[in-house]
Amino acid sequence: MLNLLKPIAMHEESVKEFKMDFIFPKKGTTVLAAAAIVGLVLTLLGFFAGGIDGHRFWANILLNGFMIIGLCLGAGFFVAVHLISESGWQTAVQRIGEAIASRIWLGALMMILIIFGAHSLYHWTHTEDLDALLQMKQPYLNLPFFIARMLFYLAGWIFLLGKIRQVSLMSDTNPDMKLFYRLRTYSAVFVVFFAITSSTASWDWLMSIDAHWFSTLYGWYTFSGLFVNAIAVIIIFLVVLQKMGYMQHVNEEHMHDMGKYLFGFSIFWAYLWISQYLLIWYANIPEETTYFVTRIKGFETLFYLNLIICFVAPFFALMSRGSKRKSDWLLYVSIIVFMGHWVDLYLAIMPGAVGAEHAHIGLFEIGMTLVYVSVFAWFVFKALTKAKLVPENHPFYKESFDYENIK
Repeated sequence: MLNLLKPIAMHEESVKEFKMDFIFPKKGTTVLAAAAIVGLVLTLLGFFAGGIDGHRFWANILLNGFMIIGLCLGAGFFVAVHLISESGWQTAVQRIGEAIASRIWLGALMMILIIFGAHSLYHWTHTEDLDALLQMKQPYLNLPFFIARMLFYLAGWIFLLGKIRQVSLMSDTNPDMKLFYRLRTYSAVFVVFFAITSSTASWDWLMSIDAHWFSTLYGWYTFSGLFVNAIAVIIIFLVVLQKMGYMQHVNEEHMHDMGKYLFGFSIFWAYLWISQYLLIWYANIPEETTYFVTRIKGFETLFYLNLIICFVAPFFALMSRGSKRKSDWLLYVSIIVFMGHWVDLYLAIMPGAVGAEHAHIGLFEIGMTLVYVSVFAWFVFKALTKAKLVPENHPFYKESFDYENIK
């Protein structure tokens, strides 16, 4: 069927209705720069006034680095899976996902930093003080192999997401259908590579913090979190662009679909969370329960708040059909979900890397996150200026405007 398709361009008068070339205003740069400066000041105040030790410092580097690279991977997966499935509606918002995913190199740089703090983050790097169980895991959990795996993951992600972005931009000036087939091929390879490496990376970077503990659901759980977080961030950028006068081609139907994604994958995240928790609770094996006991006893408020922010809030806020079609409402819910999954990552990292006695959310945590988010947002906005906001030569371009959700 696809061989019969030809690239469909909008009528000239329709193209003029919408701004397709994004220009990031100086005011936007000023706002993000101010936010980064405020974040830096808070970080320094927290560091010098709060007595931040190496464990807490590097745990925050890991938290924010993983959050950023997770957003890039989640956005890349969103684009790739729709290209493979020949989805039409997402063409209207595809370039936002592409722009976020194209900053994968920035996330990679942030993650590489943790190599220098591995000794503060991972107990298994203390080779002189390992018990029998960790000695058995040494063939896998050793620093040279850890670094090699990290570089392999990062190189593969950067290459494949870079190719998806490159071919997509080439299609703006060349309507040849071969470019769409090539785009679909790179997307398929990325999805397979991502399916494997997202799990192994979560084992390496997060689960191995608590090296004596493991969960066969951990990779899926981490994927669900980073993907729903990426959906939330795509919605945030989409609504912000609309408020700036762009993306006016995106209507209630598109917002409805984005809202359904946010709603559905918030439930999926909760399903995996409760599945992992109940299996460990029911078995009641000390080696497994220690993970949750540490978090419930030392981080009780955050432990339950995490469930409320990541599941209960979006579940009730987006349950009705109308709520998924309102841009402002989706913006607010997306911000809440984004904050919730920051807390989720905090709970994955801090109990094992820092401990309940020394870990808390203070100026240092807030400031560093503000710096990372501001810098990342600036780079994403700059990526959006590099191409039209809609891939006009995409074979399903017209279809993305002419569809309705079932009532």
